[in-house]
Amino acid sequence: MNLPAALLDNALRWRHQLHQHPELGYQEQHTSTLVAQVLEEAGLQVFRGLAGTGVIATLENGPGPTIGLRADMDALPITEKGTPAWKSAQQGVMHACGHDGHTAMLLAAACQLAATRRFSGTVHFLFQPAEENLGGARKMVEEGLFTRFPMDAVYAMHNWPGLPLGQIAVNPGAMMASLDSFEITLNGKSCHAAMPESGADPMVVAAELILALQTITSRRLSPLASAVVSVTQIHGGEAINVIPEHVVLRGTVRCLQPEVRDRVRGLIEEFVTTLPRPFGVSGDIAWYPGYPVTANHAAQAEQVREVASALLGERQVRWQVNPSMASEDFACMLEACPGAYFWIGADEETPSAPLHNAHYDFNDALLPMGIAFWQQLVEHVLAKA
Repeated sequence: MNLPAALLDNALRWRHQLHQHPELGYQEQHTSTLVAQVLEEAGLQVFRGLAGTGVIATLENGPGPTIGLRADMDALPITEKGTPAWKSAQQGVMHACGHDGHTAMLLAAACQLAATRRFSGTVHFLFQPAEENLGGARKMVEEGLFTRFPMDAVYAMHNWPGLPLGQIAVNPGAMMASLDSFEITLNGKSCHAAMPESGADPMVVAAELILALQTITSRRLSPLASAVVSVTQIHGGEAINVIPEHVVLRGTVRCLQPEVRDRVRGLIEEFVTTLPRPFGVSGDIAWYPGYPVTANHAAQAEQVREVASALLGERQVRWQVNPSMASEDFACMLEACPGAYFWIGADEETPSAPLHNAHYDFNDALLPMGIAFWQQLVEHVLAKA
């Protein structure tokens, strides 16, 4: 990993600057301005405005294939509890998922590739807004990412607490689960809490339904299927002595296979429709489809494996790891273009705080590894003839 000291110094400075000034999805004005300025100074063609605050930078170097490398830029609505010198200056907002590190690594890799140019082809550097729950990747695709910037393949990396520093994990196939959210409304009949027989109690139905939904994964699906059904909110009632008219449940579904995703949705709808009836209550459900399964294409996953083995050694490559039941909107890019998504280990002797934790901070020891990996991947995929 023979990278210029000045480049590593810049990457560290950018990372800390981004961490200190985090921005939520579609609000990444400071972040995208910094990204665009660095890339323009490095001599790349820079395009702004895709999905609002997205930045695309293009580096052309002779004939050959075209690939894309993606970094996410947004932060989370979390109050930081750690005490680094570069602690968030924005109350209630912090980089708790490492997007500051992802952005700094890709920025430095773009500068390094612009200086060395040991490849033949074109690289698009994709700085994406709003990965956290808001679907920035989908919006970029819908606004013409792959028609305005055609690519033969697209890649993304994510730091991964729980995986040792210096290791890379990648699969052909599923890396992350699909994401769907739901809102269930149970409609009963309000009455005095001391006279429940005169009404229809949606609160009791809510309790029964929450437990019943857990039998979907334990009794209605094969043990070989991968799914999670979690009810995360319950809202109902105003007075302690009144049975409410309505109760609302909200939650999320995660699956690793598209057919299981469809099956779980059908089963939830069946429970919501039928379980409340004997109680004199009716149920309705609204679905909010999120991200598909983050499923790697085999050829691109193999390329990541080859580069990681050459750069870090075969023992440092985790192939065919267990996928995560968390979700990632890069899945929307993988639906539109061949590519691969992979994890880069973040844990040293003292494990990192988990992602989305108020004590989390990106491990700066990853910076040189991530920059070198991006450089090696471009030079491998776009090898000169």
